[in-house]
Amino acid sequence: MDMSSMQRMPGTQQMPMQPSQPKEMQRLDNGNMIGTRPMPDGLAESSHGMDMNSMQGMDMSSMQGGKAPPDARSPDYSDGYRYTDMSGMEMSDHAKEGMLLLDQFEYAHDNHGNNAVFLDGEFWYGEDFDKLWLKAEGEYTHGRLEDLRTEALWNHAISTYWGTQLGLREDFGEGPNRTWAAFGVQGLAPYWFDTEGTFYLSQDGRTAARVQFEYEELLTQRLVLQPKFEVNLYGKDDPQRGIGSGLSDVELGLRLRYEFKREFAPYVGVVWRQRYGRTADFARAQGQHAGELQFIAGLHVWF
Repeated sequence: MDMSSMQRMPGTQQMPMQPSQPKEMQRLDNGNMIGTRPMPDGLAESSHGMDMNSMQGMDMSSMQGGKAPPDARSPDYSDGYRYTDMSGMEMSDHAKEGMLLLDQFEYAHDNHGNNAVFLDGEFWYGEDFDKLWLKAEGEYTHGRLEDLRTEALWNHAISTYWGTQLGLREDFGEGPNRTWAAFGVQGLAPYWFDTEGTFYLSQDGRTAARVQFEYEELLTQRLVLQPKFEVNLYGKDDPQRGIGSGLSDVELGLRLRYEFKREFAPYVGVVWRQRYGRTADFARAQGQHAGELQFIAGLHVWF
């Protein structure tokens, strides 16, 4: 077809012809355009087949910025910054925290018509790995302090959920005071059981052991059922304090609390306590019962 013979029709525009692209812009290699400026014919022809092997012998040192001065950066890449405490920016395992917990502060009435007040609380302060831990558990009944156990312990974390405890225990109440060295562990057993196990040694060669398990079952977001089991054992008779060797006493409790706030929760429950062996004999000799079932009401508070 002879295009020159075609006349321009009225009302139409003549389409301009696309200018041809330079030879160096038309050649592609691996999807990249080779050359953005005119290249000598010899180099342009050879660049079409250029690959990485042909670049191995090239001297690239002129493209580097040279060696950095010796003082350009600190050897540990810190640029002179050092770890310091900053408010709100502390690492979680270095922040010092504290807590006061009154786990049980309760009034009890047993099946023998006796009334008593019980206290079980603790306070700790320190970092995640090491902290000071204070504990107190006691009973006030028949118008006097019958028993009070206090402990001052140094807690050291040995795993995510467990810590060792080392310190002193002091017993007050009926009979002479007793001082013990304490060695134990505390943490979360599988299925989220709060667990304490402590061995005690006194200066006169007496030994004792205490094991406790607690569990918190959330019936709702505010209603919590808390079972508790505690066992005490002693190596020697201690008639002055009404304690016999072997298995001394067992406590099994069930408490139901309602958390108006996480920090404040009243509760009700039942507790069964039973003395065994020589400890039961000492209790009977003093006109007490070896076992009782108590109905309790109390407060669970922490700060």
